[in-house]
Order: sequence, then C-alpha cells, then structure tokens
Amino acid sequence: MCGISLIISGVRIDLSSLLPDTTICSSLSGEAANVQFLFSVDDIKAALRRRGPDSLGSKSIFLHADEERTLQASVEEEESIEESHFIDNHVLNNTLFGKLIFVGATLQLRGVYPVTQPLVDKSGNILIYNGEVFGGIDLNSDINDTEVLMKSLKECCNCLSHEHEGTCRNGKYSVPELLSKIKGPWALIYWQENSKTIWFGRDALGRRSLLVHWPSIKDLRFMLSSVSPPSAIDELNFWEELPCGVYSLAMSASKMDGNLVGEVKRHNWTDPLLEELIEWERTFFEPKPEDLTKMFSSEKRGHLHRKVLAALKESVRQRTIFSEIHLSSSPVAVLFSGGLDSMILAALLDQCLDSKFEIDLLNVSFDGELAPDRISAMAGVKELRKIAPLRRWNLVEIDAELSKLTTETKRVLSLIYPSNTYMDLNIGIALWLAAGGDGCVSEEINGNNNSKVKYRSDSRILLVGSGADEQCGGYGRHRTKFRESSWGGLNEEMKLDMQRIWKRNLGRDDRCIADNGKEARFPFLDENVIRMLLEIPLWEIADLRQPSGVGDKKILREVARMLHLNTAAVLPKRAIQFGSRIARESNRKNYGSNRAANQASAGSAFIHPI
Repeated sequence: MCGISLIISGVRIDLSSLLPDTTICSSLSGEAANVQFLFSVDDIKAALRRRGPDSLGSKSIFLHADEERTLQASVEEEESIEESHFIDNHVLNNTLFGKLIFVGATLQLRGVYPVTQPLVDKSGNILIYNGEVFGGIDLNSDINDTEVLMKSLKECCNCLSHEHEGTCRNGKYSVPELLSKIKGPWALIYWQENSKTIWFGRDALGRRSLLVHWPSIKDLRFMLSSVSPPSAIDELNFWEELPCGVYSLAMSASKMDGNLVGEVKRHNWTDPLLEELIEWERTFFEPKPEDLTKMFSSEKRGHLHRKVLAALKESVRQRTIFSEIHLSSSPVAVLFSGGLDSMILAALLDQCLDSKFEIDLLNVSFDGELAPDRISAMAGVKELRKIAPLRRWNLVEIDAELSKLTTETKRVLSLIYPSNTYMDLNIGIALWLAAGGDGCVSEEINGNNNSKVKYRSDSRILLVGSGADEQCGGYGRHRTKFRESSWGGLNEEMKLDMQRIWKRNLGRDDRCIADNGKEARFPFLDENVIRMLLEIPLWEIADLRQPSGVGDKKILREVARMLHLNTAAVLPKRAIQFGSRIARESNRKNYGSNRAANQASAGSAFIHPI
C-alpha cells in the first residue's frame, strides 16, 4: 500500500531462538549519557512521505513493568515523548519503560472510504500493513483489505508457543495460520495486545520490501522499515533484507536482570501448498528420449497453453483492482520494453481493463530512439494498436542522461540499499525513472506520429514482468547451465533464481518503484501462476537446445502467439540495464569504456563508498 516502519527502544532483544550463536542484543542506552542515532523517527517518516502517500500516521505503545514485573501497555500519539529523552530515562522510580513507535504510510488503492494507518482497534491491537489481499481471505471489492485483515487478526489466538497445528484448543487459528492463507504481496507489523507480542514478516516470495536492523553498537534500537533513510547508507550492513516469513517478538519483564525483554521467534508457514511454492520442486524436469521426440500432441499442447494463458489473465485481472477515490484516466500502467513479458502483460491488461481507460506504457532510454528497448517499444505499441484499436495506448518515452542524474543517483543509492553493486544501481535508476512516468508521448495526426508533447503518467498501479525469466528459462546463465549440466542443471539453476529472488530483486525493485507513489504488481509471481508452471514438464517450459528467441521462455512465446503478438513472440531476452543502455553509459562513466568495465566485472562490482 505504501510503507511501514517500527522502532523499538528500551527493550532487550533476545535473538537466541533465531540465531543460536547470538547473545541477547540490547536496545537500551546502557550507562551512556548521550544517545546518538544515525537517524531519527522523523527521518524514517520523511523517507516514507517521499513515496507520496495519501496519509501518514504514527502511534506509540509505552510498555512498563511495576515492581511485580507485570507488563502493561498504553497506546498514545507518537509525538508525546522525545525518543532520546525516553531512552536515557528508561528506568524511572523503579519502573521499567519501553517504547514502540509504529509509522504507517498509506497509498489507498482499494476501498471506498479513506483509511489512515496505523489502525488501532478497541482492544488496543495495532496494525500497519503494506500489501494486497488477492485471495485467501474473503474480501468484497469495495472494502479496504487492511481493515478486513485487522478484524481477522483480532480473532487469532494468543498462544505464545504457536506450535500447535491447525486451530488451538480454544478453537481459534494462529497468526501464522492466518498469514499463510493470504495470496498476494505483503509486509506487516502487528501488535497483539493480549499476548504483548509484535508479529512481523513478509510474504513467502518477498514481493514487498521489509528491512530489519538488529540492535548493535551503531544503533541500539530494533527497527523494521520498508525503506532506509538516506543518512543510513553510509553504514555498511546496517540494514538487511528480512528473510521471508512470519516472526514474533514476545515482550516480557525479566525477573533475572530487571529489564524488558523481547524474544524473537520465526514460525513455519502452515499451508502445505505455500511450502511447495517455497521448495519450488518440479515433478517432471528430466525428459526421456521419447518425450523429446514425440513431445505433446498439438491438442494437448494447445490445452496446456490455454491453461497458462487463463492463469496469467486471472492474475492480471486481480491486479487491476483499484479504488474509485483516486481514479485517473490511466489507473494502471505497464513497465514496458516492448519485449515478450511486457507485451503479454499489456495485451492481458487490455482484456481486463474497461476500454474507457487509457493504458500508459512506460519506457526508459539512455540513448534516445537508438536504445534497443525504445526500438522494440515503438514496434510493440504498433502491434498492440492492431489487436486493440479502440484502446488509447500511451507510449511514455522517458529519456535520460546518466551524467546529469547527480542528485537522482544519490537518491536511488538509498533506495537500493542494502544492495550495492553497479548492476543494482543501474537497474534501480532505470526502474525509478520509469516508475516516475515523466516523459513525452507522440500525438497522432491522420495515423502518423507528428509531434511529441510532455506527459506525466499518474497511474498508481504498475505491472512489472518480474519472475518470467526465472520461471521460464530466460537468462543467459540458464543456457550456460544447460550446456554444462543438461536438464537437471537447468532445473536447479531456475530453482536457485526463484529462491533468492526476494533478496536479489524484489525488495530493491519495490523500493525504487514505490518511491514514486506507485505500487508494483507482479502477475508472473502470482501463487497460482507459479504452481501451474511447476506442474508443466520443464521441456515444455523451455527448450534450450533451440536458439535464443525460440527455446528460451518457450511456453510464454506460445502464449504471446495466442494473444496475436507474433512479432513479440520471437524477440530475444534483454535485461533493462542493457535494453535501456544505462549499463553502457555507466561503464563509460565509471570505467572509461565497456571493454574496461567488462574486464573489471563492473556489473557485480561493489560501489565504494555506498
């Protein structure tokens, strides 16, 4: 929905369950008279406000334990006590204090009535949520999913062990059980008042960013945030991507040393179908000789392709849900290179979106009309206009010069963090500029593009093709692995890509796109789409014995043909950093030439200092 953050002070964080070799980390000030932070709560708010939310709010919970070590909590407005003053005085009149600050920024895309986070119910539970519910919880189209989730969480049990399977003895389901049901991207922080427990985590695929800072000498606080304030990027390893999963932080007052303690635990997903997606095990990946000679009958193969097309169309349909509150002429845009993946998404979006709406196709170039992605985008929009002539397609041409992007580059550095290679930066800049949607469109007169006018896309939803290459054998390294280790090696390489996509790609991409007040949605990473592709034999997904543009992403090429995208169906794979030519410009800027950059393995080189 936009962004969330939690800052905990005055509580010792016990990581022994999560990291067995780790001692208890303190978020107390110790005996220090002057507490120094790398950034303040206001800095986090500024980073979230930069995303252009419709609202931004904060609440605080003050924890205190009396002489009997009974833990109490009270909810107040966050601004009531200065954080530095609070930490220096965490013990007062023999009473322990801890402070939990919740910050929620809401980009409202669903529901009829405006919603401001954090949500607080009558029982004192607090929720900040950045995500979408596309299934698993009953939800009407005119209802805000955060409000529905809040009501569902209130019905969860307060068992601290959470080791039971299914419902607990009182007939209620656990928080991990509820979160395991959600289909769609999410990151969440939830205070469960009756158990004095913080629940936090991100979906099993990591489609929404959530960074974590464990208490350290550099900063004694425990923190979660969708994005890092720019001032933190000077400190290496300050933030890390929170591994996908559900976590609890149970608060108590220690009788041993007189401190407030929060014990961190990680919980298993309770849905076996979700576990299957995480394991990413394909049943048929090693073909027998007859499988490659007879292949599927044309009728059976056609049925297979129709099923994939139907699953992708339903995924796009679910991701075109939006609120009438902030309706624009083009509510949904596509990150558009004119390549296979973005052409499929654009064609399916046309089938799912009312024809009265325009569709913005966002294309970024660092070489004007000479960049490969600009050339394929111009050809792609012509093909789309042929299959959907009644739709207004806006090819938004976003031109940039890397040498002039000084302040913008610094901004993107803070967004990609903790990623810090030149490849990450190049991709991040291209995504950030594309999501901004600030470019030109060509005006048509008598069917010809006669002039260009300035145009800024105000679409709040951006469809992105992430996950297509990982699942369908689209990368060059897949072809290399196939040559080295045949079908088994290819399957393992694709599995590796899917199991690390949360860390390598999705958190970074989510932060760069959300910074423009846009929400990235990934139709190829829909749970049902992933499951369907896993059920299909690998040799029907990709056949890397065949040349580029034919065997790679073979099944998606067939889907493109079914959508009458015959030109796009044969286009080779091009990564955005190469198709937009930002990689070439970056190599020239930082290494003098492409050749020197390649010799230095510039793509994977770290940026120093970050």
